Amino acid sequence: MRGPVIGKYPSSDGNGEVGAGNGIIKHNRKCRDIVFLVFFIAFWISMIVNSSFGFNQGNPLRLNFGLDYKGNVCGGKHSDFDLRELELKYWVNPNQVYQSGMKNSGVKLSNARTICLLDCPIPSEDSLNWVCDYPEGDIRLSLDDWIDMNYDYFADLTPELRNTSLQLQGPCYPVIFPSVNVYWSCQFIDRPSNVSLTNWKRMNGVTINDDMIIDKSIHNSINARSSVLKRYVADVGKSWPVLIVCGGLLPLFLSLLWLLMIRHFVTGMPWVTVFLFNGLIISVTMFYYMKAGWIGNDAISPIIGEHDPYYHVTSREQHHMRAAAFLMTCVMIVSVLSSIAIVRRILMATSVLKVAAKVIGEVHALIIFPVIPYLILAVFYMIWVSAALHLFSSGEIVRNDCNTNCCAYDLKAKRVSCDDCCGYSIHYTNHIAASILFHLFGCYWATQFLIASSSTVIAGSVASYYWARGESSTTIPFLPVFSSMKLLTRYSLGSIAIGSLIVSFIESTRFILEAIRRRLKIADIMPENFIKRMMFHTSRFCLKGIELTIKSVNRNAYIMIAITGKGFFKASEIATNLIISNILRIGRVNVIGDVILFLGKLCVSLASALFAFLMLDTHKYKSSHNKITSPLFPVMVCWGLGYVVATLFFGVVEMSIDTIILSYCQDAEEHQGTAHYAPPLLIETFEEDNEIQASQTKPLKTLDRKNPTFEDAMAPWRIRALLVDMFTKFPGRKYIKGKQNYVDLLDIDTFSIHDIDEMMEELGHIDSDQTLLYYHFLRPFGDLDFGLFALGSDQDVHHLEPPACSKQLFLEWNDSPIEHESVPDLTEVENDSHLDKEPSLVDHIDFDMNIENEDDYDGSGNNNGSGSDEFDDDSES
Repeated sequence: MRGPVIGKYPSSDGNGEVGAGNGIIKHNRKCRDIVFLVFFIAFWISMIVNSSFGFNQGNPLRLNFGLDYKGNVCGGKHSDFDLRELELKYWVNPNQVYQSGMKNSGVKLSNARTICLLDCPIPSEDSLNWVCDYPEGDIRLSLDDWIDMNYDYFADLTPELRNTSLQLQGPCYPVIFPSVNVYWSCQFIDRPSNVSLTNWKRMNGVTINDDMIIDKSIHNSINARSSVLKRYVADVGKSWPVLIVCGGLLPLFLSLLWLLMIRHFVTGMPWVTVFLFNGLIISVTMFYYMKAGWIGNDAISPIIGEHDPYYHVTSREQHHMRAAAFLMTCVMIVSVLSSIAIVRRILMATSVLKVAAKVIGEVHALIIFPVIPYLILAVFYMIWVSAALHLFSSGEIVRNDCNTNCCAYDLKAKRVSCDDCCGYSIHYTNHIAASILFHLFGCYWATQFLIASSSTVIAGSVASYYWARGESSTTIPFLPVFSSMKLLTRYSLGSIAIGSLIVSFIESTRFILEAIRRRLKIADIMPENFIKRMMFHTSRFCLKGIELTIKSVNRNAYIMIAITGKGFFKASEIATNLIISNILRIGRVNVIGDVILFLGKLCVSLASALFAFLMLDTHKYKSSHNKITSPLFPVMVCWGLGYVVATLFFGVVEMSIDTIILSYCQDAEEHQGTAHYAPPLLIETFEEDNEIQASQTKPLKTLDRKNPTFEDAMAPWRIRALLVDMFTKFPGRKYIKGKQNYVDLLDIDTFSIHDIDEMMEELGHIDSDQTLLYYHFLRPFGDLDFGLFALGSDQDVHHLEPPACSKQLFLEWNDSPIEHESVPDLTEVENDSHLDKEPSLVDHIDFDMNIENEDDYDGSGNNNGSGSDEFDDDSES
């Protein structure tokens, strides 16, 4: 005969102590994955060096504003001129602009002469206006006086300088074409002023070309991909107040609010989350429609300031906004339909979230803990964004190498110079591009590292709660969090580093391959073979699947790291084996909970995006200096930051569920398939899911109520022994002060009353010289009135052969008021008339009532008091 396996098991650290609240959590650990920790530290030293290079070489003003004919950045302060008020780039020589637009001319727009102005000049209605070079040399004017004179000192020039000006060699140039401020560049409008042209010809000026090419040349330069990318990056820098409010403070408040709501209103939160998600995604989509110009008249415009309402300029930003609006429409439709599809499963999500809510209620510090990684990430992001702006603008300003024949008057040299008329541009080397990619990768790795660290701390805290059987003690509220932080910091940072590195590497690889795929598609270089084309198109989906799988494995590996202290790869192996062996048990329970949590994260991030739209729609971000070229990038950044912050806080619920479920699997593995430490609420959740799954996969059998069969209601041979102090009277019998324990792995063939006595003695319910008078098994389909079967001899035990065996063993002292003679024998009860009524189906886990005060019991079978439930379940007969 196999002896029963009873009581609590020795802790997994091998100390053999019984009852230690968190003895399963190993504390005799050693440092793991040290090599990867060293690599992580070396990486961060490289990040610091890389950022220092950006701070030394970069100037964020270059992202928006152009360069003048001296190589100065418009809008900046320089040694010779203070151009902080002069932000607009203006091409003074219209013929150079025209030649740059002609094919095979050899003239580039970057070599055309430019100057920084306060506003874009317009032709005079009755004379000829001029724009002259910065005052220097013999021109005795201050920069402010030059601005007040509307950049025109032509009247003060000598005849020689006037003649060079009429040859378009400076220092003054005629204003023939009207221009408009398009992203801080004065774009010519191909409508030359007749009055200005007439005056120019009367003064014997050289011929000026007035073809449409002059308009397109500047337009193409403004809409170059590199220029658009620079403006997007600059938008992020300009909108830093929006990022702080909508990407930092707002998601912090919403995440904390969501956690509190989960804690106190868990039943309704899945429904609130689903409906709120649908409302937010529709609202954000409508804002994209507005900015794309599909709704209302608030579309983004590349023109800054007042302009002719009949003049329109297109830009890549507008096309990108329309593409984003179309994409959001598709996402909105899929999301709404998906949320409708999961409505029927929301009740199961509620059961799962109740488990997490109970954990949060016991371990209070879990709600506050995510603030620590949140603050670290906030400081990191502020430094990282500043370094990124400098890295993107860290190119070197160099004079172009041009072969064009151009001459310009040099006021300092007092002569016409044809040697240095080439323009300036910002030269980006390959190592700058590598530095930017390295910086982006570092951001993603750091984010994954902090999220993983936070998840591991939460997992360790929740595991301590689980292996303490959820018992309240002075160590539960705060100590597990700090103990878990200490263990992580001291032993497992290397494991966290390698786990986050794997996710970052796969995501970066997927991003690079996607960029290559798009370039090949644009270049129309596609595989001709059908199989190769299929591989080409399905590769990105395969990589995405690999990425999601790795993230899931990592998350469970962090849980096992927190519990066992193993290295990353060993913890991943343990977690994977546990999940595979219990996939049918936990899959349906956990998936729907993850979906609700994912929708909750999206609610926070969508709310951040919505408020970002509202803030960016104010006058501050529509004025000339702080103008946001497009809300697309700032809104996306706020969306991403909101999701990261939500991930930190929602990780409390997410990791609580995953840790308890994985601990449940670990508990079952260590206890021969039965989880001894599982909280009753978790067991109830699994049982509810099993019932739902059974009802959806198998048709219900019709039960013969007078002759019930037991094969549909029974589970494996396991006994739950309840020591009962007192039973109430018939009918509606209940028991008082029931204490439970579990007995597993019984050999039913040799099971006897003697074995029951031996088990009770080993469990500590009786002494060796004391016996219990009465044993009763609770029959399946029976209640405490008619379902108790007395065990008085070995012959009675032989009636309990699987599957017709109960899981409930009631033990009563000799002073228990139950009428034992009223409990019929198993062979007689089948024909008894009082079973003609339909018996109530009793779940395989009994619902136990505990009456704390005997004064609450009136002796007539009724409970007059408000007794508490020792097992957190309601009484059910």
